[in-house]
Amino acid sequence: MGKSGWRSCEGWKVRVQVMSDYNEVEMAICVASRLLEDGATVGVGTGAPCAAAMLAQKTHAPGLLVAFEAGGLAPMLPAMPISVGDSRTTHRALMATSMCDIMEACQRGVMDYAFLGGAQIDAYGNLNSTVIGDYKKPRVRFPGSGGANDFASFCWRTLIITQHDRRRFVEEVDFLTTPGYLTGPGAREAAGLPEGGGPYRVITDLGVMRFDEDTCRMQVESLHPGVTFEQVQENTGFDLGQVADVVETVPPTEEELCILRDEVDPDGLIIGR
Repeated sequence: MGKSGWRSCEGWKVRVQVMSDYNEVEMAICVASRLLEDGATVGVGTGAPCAAAMLAQKTHAPGLLVAFEAGGLAPMLPAMPISVGDSRTTHRALMATSMCDIMEACQRGVMDYAFLGGAQIDAYGNLNSTVIGDYKKPRVRFPGSGGANDFASFCWRTLIITQHDRRRFVEEVDFLTTPGYLTGPGAREAAGLPEGGGPYRVITDLGVMRFDEDTCRMQVESLHPGVTFEQVQENTGFDLGQVADVVETVPPTEEELCILRDEVDPDGLIIGR
């Protein structure tokens, strides 16, 4: 594995390996960006999801339409915004509209992807970004949903990017901020959410997970270089499945890394370089 060092970066505990020319945040962002195809629509917040969307626009998906919950619709982002209301989220945009318009677009079914993060996630892709512990007397209180609940409820596919450890991947989330598949097959529809939506992929520093079509539970699709399934399971607080043909994740290319470092996040706000 080579020498390793640890540092903090945008809420991630980043392990940088001397033998590799990229860190785990860069790996996750590059892998996530590949899931966004040209011509698709995606609702994003700030941080790693925004970096992945920007990278996709600057590489294989120039026609990717990005929407921010505060109203920025289809901007060509000049630099990493620090919030969803940052003026950069309307740079060369089709519209500088409102939160209501963005959420109504999701409800009309025209948004392909929601791209989110969270403090906790369970086997069905339910997310908690509200509190850790009891709601009335929490150990930690987070900002809450923002537009995450709306995005995940009405966009067709939810992408989730997060660090992989047992504190985050839990048997039951302390607070249900954002719906995944709720309690399993049919539960989203029973709650009144559109049929056919739900979590699509979970991208972490260890691998990529998808959701079983029959059980709606999380399962490993690919493992990052040097990572074993046993390591992923050890860092997960519930039983994980595996697809029949688990593959090794393709590492970041030189082109992806250069664009990510020089154009997407030159100040290292997300990737921490």
